[in-house]
Amino acid sequence: MTLYNKLKPYIYLAPAVIPIAVFIYYPLFKSLEISFFSWNMVSPNRRFVGLDNYQNLLASSEFWKSVWNTGVYTVLLVLLLLVVPFFAAYAVTQVRGKLQGFYKSAIFVPTVLSLAVASIVFLWLFNPISGSVNNLLQLLGVSGINWLSDPKWALISVVIITSWKTFGYHFILLLSGILSVPQDIVEAARIDGVSSNMGLIRRIYIPLASGTIMFVFVITVVLGIQWSFVPIQMLTNGGPDQASTHLVFTVYQYAFQYFRSGLASAVAVLTFIVFSGLIVLQAFVMERRVHYEN
Repeated sequence: MTLYNKLKPYIYLAPAVIPIAVFIYYPLFKSLEISFFSWNMVSPNRRFVGLDNYQNLLASSEFWKSVWNTGVYTVLLVLLLLVVPFFAAYAVTQVRGKLQGFYKSAIFVPTVLSLAVASIVFLWLFNPISGSVNNLLQLLGVSGINWLSDPKWALISVVIITSWKTFGYHFILLLSGILSVPQDIVEAARIDGVSSNMGLIRRIYIPLASGTIMFVFVITVVLGIQWSFVPIQMLTNGGPDQASTHLVFTVYQYAFQYFRSGLASAVAVLTFIVFSGLIVLQAFVMERRVHYEN
């Protein structure tokens, strides 16, 4: 066998492996290295501090606030980007005629917008004085809300913006999972006495569409926090009083606002460990309950 034949498989893999190594694994190991130093990203000299950055983080109330917010973001995003789209997708399948196509298009339209555009749109909608949302609430007899400047509502506002923009994509994915369920199984379930919609959803659609549901769950947990970064940066900057920040935005703040790259890298490493744990949990525990069609 010639040298070329020995290297041929690696040559084919190189276009995929090299970008992954350069843009994913190298930054990951570099972040791990920088997390052991005190460095402002400007000075040519770095001071080795060992585990001090990690100890400072674990003793910081700001860090634990971002951890708590990350958990809240995750729960709310799973609710609004998995549970609600699933029931919306099922409801659309029950519509007959041209209206079904209209609903599909109307729900998917916000997905084509960027998160920056969605943030600007909701900046107008959430305006406490002239915003349409508060005007509607006042018509219903509810006093206006300072959506982006009230610590009680800032995080929820970011979740609403993120969910509104990405809802359509998850809706289409879950709709495809529901439509992939064989209708003969559904009809057999109806004959066996499962006639209610909730009964069909619980016993037929959720188990048989569990592969799609699991995929949507994973991308929501892993990517949802990254999606919410843009509205946080544009509208709240993590405030007020760290009420809307999370781990990803904390990395950005430490690195590019406070120029404390050691702390930023430590947060990035801890975030990587947490989400890697969630992926492992999904792979070895939740995956066992997923049904894949043979």
